[in-house]
Amino acid sequence: MKALVIMGVSGSGKTTVGQLLASETGGDFLDGDDFHPPENVAKMSTGIPLTDQDRQGWLETLAGLIRNADQLTIIACSALKSSYREVLNGAEFVFLHGSPDLLSERINQREDHYMPPGLLQSQLDTLEVPSGALSLDISKSPEELTKVIRDHFSI
Repeated sequence: MKALVIMGVSGSGKTTVGQLLASETGGDFLDGDDFHPPENVAKMSTGIPLTDQDRQGWLETLAGLIRNADQLTIIACSALKSSYREVLNGAEFVFLHGSPDLLSERINQREDHYMPPGLLQSQLDTLEVPSGALSLDISKSPEELTKVIRDHFSI
């Protein structure tokens, strides 16, 4: 396995878990949000959900990173729909999930992030729960989640 996508809605801890996992394994960490074009960031910043068309180029960019990975690459990416995950083929998936209340609490505590709390419900509505992904409840600590991921994938 060369690529691992840590997926879930906003506030699920994708970046925190991904960075910790990369630190522990020596892998590369990439935050998928960093690869959104300015137009997508502008839409989300004003509370407008992205369309599938908005996401297509972004997903193709991430898919290229997966294809070209020469060592373990860990990518934080919402990957909300199965069609999005199909574009990201070649990666293994970890699905971080939690209660809407916990997710909302986490989002409201963040600073300097362009994803407004109001978009959480649209993400939950869009989410197609993945089959075949390692599914983890975010009520556990990032350290516990990272250990489960490392054990599951033997990394």
